Amino acid sequence: MRKVTYSMNVSLDGYIVGPDGGFDWTEPDGELFRFATDQLREVGVHLLGRRLYETMLYWEDAEQDPALGFSTAEWAELWRGLPKVVFSTTLTDVRGRARLASGGPAEEIARLRAEPGEGDIAIGGAALAAEVAAAGLIDEYRARVHPVLLGGGVPFFPQAERRVDLDLVEHRAVGPRTLCLRYRVTHPRAGDPGDAV
Repeated sequence: MRKVTYSMNVSLDGYIVGPDGGFDWTEPDGELFRFATDQLREVGVHLLGRRLYETMLYWEDAEQDPALGFSTAEWAELWRGLPKVVFSTTLTDVRGRARLASGGPAEEIARLRAEPGEGDIAIGGAALAAEVAAAGLIDEYRARVHPVLLGGGVPFFPQAERRVDLDLVEHRAVGPRTLCLRYRVTHPRAGDPGDAV
């Protein structure tokens, strides 16, 4: 079955966007960009909320930017070719390989898992991730931790009042400043004490 993954840049104190809405602290160096490109190769479809979709529209036409280096252009090409599902109550149309969601996140994920296809089902955006997490559908959390304390903003982890146990699957420094962490959700077995959590 296809995994559902949630991956974002995150500050050391757990935020994906600062209190001012800024995320300039996430600008990747070449090594981190190559790492993100390799992760993108594992994705079969990307689910996005409206705000992240609009932020990522830059990459639909990025090849026209003469300042792009090879690794950036490669990422842009992969992103453009990737199917995307956008969750929005205000958008009426989307561009490129994107389509508007016809149901809620749980219905879309069930449909995508039932269809033939390869690659992860990636989630982008905190609000959408919180809804998917509340339904117990996230299989892996992938955090690219940057050395900055923001003191507030939009949190990476959904603020739900339920415990989620995780297993560390991978950790590695990427470039001189970023630690990349990958945690798998530990689903309790039937009859385990954790079932009540």
